[in-house]
Amino acid sequence: MDSEEARRKYEFQRALEELEKYEGRGTELISVYIPPKRPISDVISYLRDEYGTSANIKSKTTRKNVMSAIESIMSRLKYFKMPPPNGLVVFVGHVIKRGDQTEMVSHILEPPEPVQSFIYKCDSKFYLEPLKDMLGQKDIYGLLVIDRKEATIGFLEGTRVEVIKHLESMVPSKHHQGGQSSRRFERLIELAVHEFFKKVGDKANEVFLPVENLKGILVGGPGGTKDSFLKGDYLHHELKKKIIEVFDVGYTDEYGLQELVNKAATTLKNMEIFRERELLQKFFKEIKKPDGGLALYGEKEVRGALERGAVEILLISEGLRKYRITWKCPQCGYEIKETIKGEIPEKECPKCGSPMDIVDKKDLIEEYYDIAEEFGTKVELISDESEEGKIFANAFGGIAAVLRYRH
Repeated sequence: MDSEEARRKYEFQRALEELEKYEGRGTELISVYIPPKRPISDVISYLRDEYGTSANIKSKTTRKNVMSAIESIMSRLKYFKMPPPNGLVVFVGHVIKRGDQTEMVSHILEPPEPVQSFIYKCDSKFYLEPLKDMLGQKDIYGLLVIDRKEATIGFLEGTRVEVIKHLESMVPSKHHQGGQSSRRFERLIELAVHEFFKKVGDKANEVFLPVENLKGILVGGPGGTKDSFLKGDYLHHELKKKIIEVFDVGYTDEYGLQELVNKAATTLKNMEIFRERELLQKFFKEIKKPDGGLALYGEKEVRGALERGAVEILLISEGLRKYRITWKCPQCGYEIKETIKGEIPEKECPKCGSPMDIVDKKDLIEEYYDIAEEFGTKVELISDESEEGKIFANAFGGIAAVLRYRH
């Protein structure tokens, strides 16, 4: 994913997070999903009908708010003849503010994927599920590690390894039991192995086959057991076609899945997990140098280097949720800028004591993107789902830079 695509995805995700916070009284929040081929004139005609129907709402306040929301949507849509290539999604309604007050909010989004069907929905929350589905990681890989004692099935999605099922076999050890002939004992073992392989294959088919966007399957295990399993008719033929590579791994439990992913680094080198790992390892290598090398971390330090144009790569944890706030005194014009996480405090002017106004509020990551563009700095959003990503977020505050030079 290139930097511009990552930024669009982040901004879209943040927009959904903000929309999810809104809550209305009753069913006053309106969500409209417009497919790309639906003429806007048809949508406006539909909204006029809904406007007429809403006149019958018993509650005077709800009736007034719903009708004004529909009017607002129609006025926004009149500038379009047809929707953009992926369609349009409009969210309008009166949301609850402090005390007994409400405030009209209005948002219009162009989704990253085509809207599939027309939806008009009134509720106390905006209807976001179709858009959340669009944010899901598209590259999903199946993982399977197996030996005669156990098997584990899971997924690699983005940077996250997820265990789906762990199975244990009833295959006896090869140690010969007294009172049984060697040949008969071997037959019992092979029968038990066959039954276990069948059980694993059935579960793998059940887990992997329904996944439409399954990019491929990685298989691992010690010795030749995994090869025997793959040669048999245990996996569905469609899944066999999706096997990318088979690896020797020492474990067949949850650690085995992680080992399998690590072994597949070369095969899957373009996946996010490995690209991020390389970026973070480059940063960790620099920061370990006695003089700090060509690396910095921390909001204040990184901002200074970024504004000087000294940053080659800006690393930001995608889970960072902070704002850059500017307060200004309406009396004397004094300004304060701070980075804030959580609730934004009220401030008094340190010069004249007057209450200060918030004149600018910007998502910190979006602000960093804007500064980075001025100096041709590459921005990399780091997931906090991988082990390295968690270390980066917790130990380094989720903000770091690899420098072009040290001043």
